Amino acid sequence: MDLRLALVGLVHGALLAIGGWLVVVDARTHRLPNRIVLPTLAALLVLVMVDAAVSGQPQPMVRALLGGSGLGAFYAVLRAMSRAGMGGGDVKLAAVIGLVLAWHGWTAFAVGAASAFVLGAVYALALMLLRRADRTTRIAFGPWMIAGALLGVVVG
Repeated sequence: MDLRLALVGLVHGALLAIGGWLVVVDARTHRLPNRIVLPTLAALLVLVMVDAAVSGQPQPMVRALLGGSGLGAFYAVLRAMSRAGMGGGDVKLAAVIGLVLAWHGWTAFAVGAASAFVLGAVYALALMLLRRADRTTRIAFGPWMIAGALLGVVVG
């Protein structure tokens, strides 16, 4: 078995565990704690740099850095437009997700980034149709971001 492939699998397993943890925390508290998100982001930044150095291919690293900063900036703009909507944790998680998705490729990035909004909207509409929510009901968005990222990695 290729050592790099095994390490990539290990990292994805760890990300799946962290994502599951964040889904539970955000669904219960509507918070994405810095003590989870920021170390994950830092570790991923190091890992994409190490991957580029070891593989001799800087393109995935550059793409990952662009994706992480781009998606993080997009969420920051959404947060600035309406502080009642996106939280700061969503912005930081967007940087993590953008980095991972773009490392996989632009297709994974596009699918994962868009899927979060589609999945979140479908969930909100279902709650409204069932009369369990209205337009003012707060819904944790982190779980939909993570579900979208998972979909982006699988589909992309």
